[in-house]
Amino acid sequence: MPHILAERLSIAFPLYHVGARSLKKRLLSATPLRLRTDDSNRVVVAALNELTFSIQSGERVALVGRNGAGKSTLLRTLAGVFEPVAGRLEIAGSIGSLIDPAAGMDLNATGRENILLSGLFRGLDDKACAVMAEEVGAFSGLGEFLDVPVRSYSAGMQVRLSFAMATVNQPDVLLMDEWFSAGDADFMARADKRLEEMVQQAEILVLASHNMRAVRAWCTRAIRLEGGRIVEDGPVEQVIGKL
Repeated sequence: MPHILAERLSIAFPLYHVGARSLKKRLLSATPLRLRTDDSNRVVVAALNELTFSIQSGERVALVGRNGAGKSTLLRTLAGVFEPVAGRLEIAGSIGSLIDPAAGMDLNATGRENILLSGLFRGLDDKACAVMAEEVGAFSGLGEFLDVPVRSYSAGMQVRLSFAMATVNQPDVLLMDEWFSAGDADFMARADKRLEEMVQQAEILVLASHNMRAVRAWCTRAIRLEGGRIVEDGPVEQVIGKL
């Protein structure tokens, strides 16, 4: 059964250019809750600090909070982009990520090559990868640009390719950030329809958003983060009513 379980989950990022003792002392005294030194005496940012929560099949969960609260970091950790420095994270079920339109993209490769690489990464054979490329190409509407290096794409074209690649298969666990709201009107009309279908069919949805309309429409539970910690976890209206 698809589920997410986090126990005292922590993420920290080292600051490599903070070497002077006086600068370390000043930084640590200014923000003692987010900055600390690790075992190697490096100054690190405590992006997430001992998060404990579980998400079960059927739940629709919003991650809410101010900028810098840790929403996107947690979403990327669930997607496997960041590795915890402490604690335990267990995720059962296939994962689909709508987080960063450039994540995992080789900008020097063509759109088609990126699709095929993505298919191989998912464990598909050559025939299935070719079918996937046709489906992604048709949905993205990139036409002949599918065989052009991604570095030459506009921001909108890159979003269209990334969205089509990320949503070509239905995952058990759907992770979404707010980047998917970009694109031309025709594409977004099709994207919205596909998103609604994916949200309805996913066993678990985790959405990081400042858009309270989307949170109310799609989620029943909200986890509010502040300073990399969970400060509230409960029904959507109970949590977002305080923001």
